[in-house]
Amino acid sequence: MAVNVNRSVSDQFYRYKMPRLIAKVEGKGNGIKTVIVNMVDVAKALNRPPTYPTKFFGCELGAQTQFDSKNDRYIVNGSHEANKLQDMLDGFIRKFVLCNECENPETDLHVNPKKQTIGISCKACGYRGMLDTRHKLCTFILKNPPENGDGGSAKKEKKNKKGKDKENGSVPNSESSTHNEFDAPEALDGEDDDDDWCEETTEEAQRRRMGEISEHAKNLTLSDDLGKTLEERVNLFYNFVKKKKEEGIIDSADKDLRSEAERLDVIAMGPLILSELLFDENIRDQIKKYKRHFLRFCHGNKKAQKYLLGGFECLVKIHRDQLLPRVPHVLKQLYDADLLEEEVILAWAEKVSKKYVPKELAKEIHAKADPFIKWLKEAEEESEEEEDDDEKDVEVVYDSSARELTVETVKPIKTKEEEDIDIDAI
Repeated sequence: MAVNVNRSVSDQFYRYKMPRLIAKVEGKGNGIKTVIVNMVDVAKALNRPPTYPTKFFGCELGAQTQFDSKNDRYIVNGSHEANKLQDMLDGFIRKFVLCNECENPETDLHVNPKKQTIGISCKACGYRGMLDTRHKLCTFILKNPPENGDGGSAKKEKKNKKGKDKENGSVPNSESSTHNEFDAPEALDGEDDDDDWCEETTEEAQRRRMGEISEHAKNLTLSDDLGKTLEERVNLFYNFVKKKKEEGIIDSADKDLRSEAERLDVIAMGPLILSELLFDENIRDQIKKYKRHFLRFCHGNKKAQKYLLGGFECLVKIHRDQLLPRVPHVLKQLYDADLLEEEVILAWAEKVSKKYVPKELAKEIHAKADPFIKWLKEAEEESEEEEDDDEKDVEVVYDSSARELTVETVKPIKTKEEEDIDIDAI
């Protein structure tokens, strides 16, 4: 069964498809391993060597990997479910396949072993940038560059070409050799159509073209930002949000904020920055106002939710008198707005941390949050009890005249003694 390469796209007519991963567990005990049966087909759909995603799984799982290219066997040590590996593959695609600009998977990797850099270029939109080489897989890629990269195959072709020219007794001059490195486009019908080369010369068209050029130049300039340290990238995102706020366009800039955070690879830390710049002592009103902004970072991202809690703790430190008494109310509002999941809140409540604020203040915040935590736990227990009660009261009834089994809710039958008891007579 084929799935979308970018699984965040739900369009069933999305043109970029890949086969779903098939994993087979072999062996027992210490020798247990997971063979990815169709890794070659998956890698082909991603335009990457099959060793890359396999090694990525090994890096993420902390497991050893084995490659047998001749027999198309790609193995990760240990027992791993196909669904888990499929979700992990999404991370590989996000980091090493999708274009940062248009999110299409029509990209190539370009390895420069001398500079120890890995570039990425997109055939769809023309984007060219650098990958963040801090991931462990990048070390493997630098040592094992793709065959279609700028290095090996291109040089081999050049050598073969020179060899053939020498055999034929002709040595190309420098001008002709540079031209031969590029394929010149040819007219489809053998005739040039001059109309295809004409452009609009109006002022509006010129302004539009200059805007496109400047935007493209901006992207080329900023593509080097991924090579900076995490602290530098966080500061860049902070200044980006601050500028939007100063310009008065922060209310409608939620998509831009998310895109910039993705470009700088600081999505998880986004809520921490947004909390500092968008929240103050009036946080309860501001949660409603900026809910959409925070949802773009926190929805389904537990790490981002933890940073949001850290940002809230920092805010309590700044506006202690106003916010400390209102801690349970703010947490309840963040929970109701779907910015915090129950699991994340309960995990936060279990351990007092001094990561964002002094430990004494952290203890006070947790103490103030205690009523909300208790309510959250009781609500969870009640929902579980209700589910159990519903299951107890359900009975499958068989009727010989019916074609199917029916499910009925059985009410408890009162005995005669229970019916005759008068509460006032006791």
